[in-house]
Amino acid sequence: MDRTFIIVKPDGVERRLTGEIIARLERKGLSLVAAELRTIDRATAERHYGEHKDKPFFGDLVDFITRSPALLAIVEGPSDTWKVVRTLMGATNPKDAAPGTIRGDFAIEMTENLIHGSDSAESAEREIGIFFPDRA
Repeated sequence: MDRTFIIVKPDGVERRLTGEIIARLERKGLSLVAAELRTIDRATAERHYGEHKDKPFFGDLVDFITRSPALLAIVEGPSDTWKVVRTLMGATNPKDAAPGTIRGDFAIEMTENLIHGSDSAESAEREIGIFFPDRA
């Protein structure tokens, strides 16, 4: 089995969309193999978003992801699971996300787009190592 990493971001948890988001992944045939509701600390958020540290929006990203609890999860599927999840999520900017995708159906603003999903198999393993080190 192949695996990837997701975060139902604070806005998704605050809006009580966690169950809907997970249900969509499960209806697609993916399995949740680990999950934890956690408020991400600043150091972990800065490590997670490290590739953006020199960008002007870095501080806003960290502030957003640490503001309240998020659901962190490892998702498993038969192959290229990260691609399947990214397709279900929809475009990063919800204004460009197709109807039927998570962001297309439930998000409006790019800064509050409900879900993070790893963008490659390598990113998935790196992110699992950050948030679930015992499963890396």
